[in-house]
Amino acid sequence: MDADGTIAGGPMYTLLHGLKMKRTAALFAAFALIASFGIGNLVQANSVVDGLTYIWPEFEAYGWIVGVILSVLVGSVILGGVHRIAVVASAIVPFMVIVYVVSALAVLVANAAEIPAALATIFNLALNPWAAGGAAVGEAIRWGVARGLFSNEAGLGSSPMAHAAARTSEPVREGLVAMMEPFIDTIIICTMTGLVIVLSGAYITAEEDVVGAALTAYAFSLSFGDFGAMIVGFGLSLFAFSTMIAWSYYGDRSARFLFGKQAVVYYRFAFTIVIIVGAAVPLKLVWNIADITTILMALPNLLALFLLAAMVQRMKQDYFDKI
Repeated sequence: MDADGTIAGGPMYTLLHGLKMKRTAALFAAFALIASFGIGNLVQANSVVDGLTYIWPEFEAYGWIVGVILSVLVGSVILGGVHRIAVVASAIVPFMVIVYVVSALAVLVANAAEIPAALATIFNLALNPWAAGGAAVGEAIRWGVARGLFSNEAGLGSSPMAHAAARTSEPVREGLVAMMEPFIDTIIICTMTGLVIVLSGAYITAEEDVVGAALTAYAFSLSFGDFGAMIVGFGLSLFAFSTMIAWSYYGDRSARFLFGKQAVVYYRFAFTIVIIVGAAVPLKLVWNIADITTILMALPNLLALFLLAAMVQRMKQDYFDKI
């Protein structure tokens, strides 16, 4: 904590102070810095363009314009620091979650009788070696792990940077709050999305090039028409916007750790510029970059989790003994 009350935390400090692994701490910070431009920037900007292009195909040729608009909006928030990030995120996240969840629930309720069959279809196509060949099973699991990790960031070490800034006297309690995130993100939201795609038949009827955010928009449009596609397009824009401003914070904490406080403002400017690039480059390239940076970031953090597991167990026991 700085003299002015500014907080910096995360696995790089855990590795440095908890395990005295200075080089590994620097490696994590470097990987997190790179990942902030991949998973937290390029992918998000690209997904926004992907979703909006499905609604308005003419946007495809002007993705960079969407990138410029996003860049200006994100820059206006992150250059104001963590307080402004928290204010903006707390304002837009509840709204976008309510709209998206209510829309998905409407589809699920309307097709409630078919949900068991839809779940069976998902497991069958993912795990049945006769469905698409033995090699496809491994590929399905690899994609599932990669996208699951992307959705909830469990084990990456990203969210601890945000949780470190929380005002709490009980780290175990903050950890319990953090554990809810993967459950809500992946088990609830992603399962609902997957069920909408299967129940609507979008995974069968969609054109071959309709993938990613466009596939979700197509699935909702089958139930709600153009309004459904707009729910996804605009909802995705808000999701991506909030994700970008969060990851900009993770990246600037990493830049601060590696290069000092003076590097933060330069990082934030660079982050806003890269958004324009992400909106214009091909989808497959963006996802490949994100997957690589994600695994590089996870390795040092998982090492820290393993080595400090016994201490966490003791802290957890002490906390529950007190309550």
